[in-house]
Amino acid sequence: MLMQAEPIYKSAFGALFCADSLEFMRQIDNDSVDLVLTSPPYALHFKKEYGNANQQDYIAWLLPFAREIKRIMKPSGSFVLNLGGAWQPGLPIRSLYHYRVLLSLVDEVGFDLAQEFFWFNPAKMPAPAEWVNVRRIRVKDSVEYIFWFVKDPMAKADNRKVLQPYSEDMKRLIKRGVKQTIRPSGHIINATFASDRGGSIPSNLIQCGNNESNSAYIKNSKIAGNKIHPARFPAELPRFFIEFLTNPGDLVLDPFAGSNTTGYVADGLKRQWVGVELRSDYAEESKLRFEGVPEEVILSQDQQSLQFE
Repeated sequence: MLMQAEPIYKSAFGALFCADSLEFMRQIDNDSVDLVLTSPPYALHFKKEYGNANQQDYIAWLLPFAREIKRIMKPSGSFVLNLGGAWQPGLPIRSLYHYRVLLSLVDEVGFDLAQEFFWFNPAKMPAPAEWVNVRRIRVKDSVEYIFWFVKDPMAKADNRKVLQPYSEDMKRLIKRGVKQTIRPSGHIINATFASDRGGSIPSNLIQCGNNESNSAYIKNSKIAGNKIHPARFPAELPRFFIEFLTNPGDLVLDPFAGSNTTGYVADGLKRQWVGVELRSDYAEESKLRFEGVPEEVILSQDQQSLQFE
């Protein structure tokens, strides 16, 4: 993979570049990236300080990036896209932009949707305030969408890498065993159901708070007097998908790196990584993630609040 630009910084396994990611990806070879994992600016009806397209223009803005992502992905690779929902301006009704993004990426770009995931953040603030807190006619929006796209329906993935601890009920079943039975739904439960396979298979609902108050990035940003990136996602999200969809040594790309959570987690998991961030202040500040606190400290803190439903 040819890189003409100089990185802002390098780590043991990757590098962060300050560049236009569309132009940057055009330098990358076809079929060379194992995982593209990113959270681009959301299509909100009001302008955020970190920049975003409006709902109407969002798909037209995003599709050129998606076409480059599809080109550079290996046939065995994956594209994981985190999108937040939005409300229509001034009305208590939802925007459908994220569904239109999904359909456009499949129908126009040619991706297949391997599976959709839902990130539930129980600590998310009630919003929009007008409809949730003032008029009380809606409930708070606490779920964001994560779409997993592939070029090949049999792309690389292994859920044995992301098994979760068994529940106490399952532990009892494993200990005492079960006899073959038919559930009211018609599903046949046989004796192998109670076999110990190392853990339970996670679901596509991921629960984790978006907080990292003890991370090196937050601590070092405060010490430096810098303003913290306003749209970070928790380290657990990239950790889950990197472990699920890649092997050590594989290449992970985040074309909207922001504070570079993806690169930081990939580094700790011994994956090669490349991050691209357009804003120089965010790119420069993201290096603080790599100063002072080992990766395993951050991951263990995040995993303490992780639940799969």
